[in-house]
Amino acid sequence: MVPQQQNSGMPFQRYQPFPPVNLPDRTWPDATITQAPRWLSTDLRDGNQALIEPMDGQRKHEIFDLLVRMGYKEIEVGFPAASQTDFDFVRSLIEGDRIPDDVQISVLTQAREELIERTVQSLVGAKRATVHLYNATAPEFRRVVFNVDRDQCKGIAVEGTRHVLKFAEQYLGDTEYFGYEYSPEIFIDTELDFVVEVCEAVMDVYQPGPGREIILNLPATVERATPNVYADQIEWMSRTLSRREYVCVSVHPHNDRGTGVASAELAVMAGADRVEGCLFGHGERTGNVCLVTLGMNLYSQGVDPQIDFSDIDEIRRIVEHCTQLPVAPRHPYGGDLVYTAFSGSHQDAIKKGLVALEKDAAAAGVPVAEYPWKVPYLPIDPKEVGRNYEAVIRVNSQSGKGGVSYILQRDHAVDLPRRLQIEFSRVVQEFTDVEGGEFNGARIWEIFSDTYLADNGPLGVVAHRSQTATDGEYRISADVKVRGEIREVSGTGNGPISAFVDALSAVGVQVRVVDYSEHAMSAGGDARAAAYVEAEVDGQTFWGVGINSSITTASLKAVCSAVNRAHH
Repeated sequence: MVPQQQNSGMPFQRYQPFPPVNLPDRTWPDATITQAPRWLSTDLRDGNQALIEPMDGQRKHEIFDLLVRMGYKEIEVGFPAASQTDFDFVRSLIEGDRIPDDVQISVLTQAREELIERTVQSLVGAKRATVHLYNATAPEFRRVVFNVDRDQCKGIAVEGTRHVLKFAEQYLGDTEYFGYEYSPEIFIDTELDFVVEVCEAVMDVYQPGPGREIILNLPATVERATPNVYADQIEWMSRTLSRREYVCVSVHPHNDRGTGVASAELAVMAGADRVEGCLFGHGERTGNVCLVTLGMNLYSQGVDPQIDFSDIDEIRRIVEHCTQLPVAPRHPYGGDLVYTAFSGSHQDAIKKGLVALEKDAAAAGVPVAEYPWKVPYLPIDPKEVGRNYEAVIRVNSQSGKGGVSYILQRDHAVDLPRRLQIEFSRVVQEFTDVEGGEFNGARIWEIFSDTYLADNGPLGVVAHRSQTATDGEYRISADVKVRGEIREVSGTGNGPISAFVDALSAVGVQVRVVDYSEHAMSAGGDARAAAYVEAEVDGQTFWGVGINSSITTASLKAVCSAVNRAHH
């Protein structure tokens, strides 16, 4: 018998499933996103109005400058009729000549004549500007909030559009490009036939045509449907609207169900031309859709987002400073821990993937940075967003041999054999179980040094002299420290290690070498080498490590290290 879920006891009966769209011939499921949509950042409007402490002028300028540097060309900068602060900020951008010629600012207004006039006045002198007008069209808003019927609701949108055109003609005669955006607010909950009726009436007034685009924004103001239903709505609208070639269909998903990113991506597959959102998903309630996640999702699929995310930590720093809100450690692409693996199996896979990537790139004769990225558990190369591999693998009690050995290799050029990785990871595990928390590279090296490289054990090599006989036999003589006493020993073998093991028998040390490996740690005249010895001492197997500028000395130290560990 499998476990059976029980009733939660919560009053779920109060809620109804969201009605589907009748679109049996939908095409969006077979679509692929091959180029970035147009982006509109609403950090300075929708994002700002949802902050605990709205941004002051200086912080707004910081965000605006950041968005421009990143490459956003459409930026909603405020709600000028709502407050003097917003009005003054828009004026400061225009009068301070802060807006690049290829950037179009946008301002939002409700559909009331005096508010529209004030909004348009804020744009005087702007080279490129859009007025964004909205009114709520959903049934519950018509009934409960505004007490209007369908015709009255449509009339608000139509009259608002007329006022926009009137005041634009009155105040914005010198504007090089004037744009108009209309939002049937709460689109997601509005009857689709009524949305089309309202949008067509608005277009009849505005008269979009060649060189005269209209933006129709279709927001998931409160995300209540699964992303596939929102995609059906967008495809239905895109098919049904007249003058479609002169319409920019824009989407503005919120994240109430936690699927704002999926809703935006599926909406683009369904025909949306533009996406509105905020960096790191700021906005009312659960926030607007995250522009960072959307852009980097495209990037991870080989599509240029046309936005520069190469310094993700600087972007995050500015956003956190200006909004006074933290970015979650596991926020996609930008969080502190999103490129970090603590799990041992994950660390091992990443370590092997990075090694394989270097080998494959070398075999192909191209730099690693130009070779196709394929590393387990890492959807993108962290270096391309300003992170380094130090942040990728970190060690705590859940970590295994892969993470520990990776950090030693990264920080100290120590490349442990596999069985030594297993042994040392157990040593580290003992410390993490007792001390808890995360272990950084310095702490891991301290444990490694104390375990394998300490010179305070009962056996140590002080000096050695060696020669090879004519018959290939290797002879060694060495000064060794045995429990504090210097003894001279000598022995023979087929190499320095076997000769040294033979010499140690004279002082009562019985050891048999099971495995041995070595490698250079660096190049040049001051290069050092590391030697690793797996040895059997008193019927048990121990690893020893030696590091020295002489590979022979490093090997002898490794033998002494294994013996000392046996008698620890």
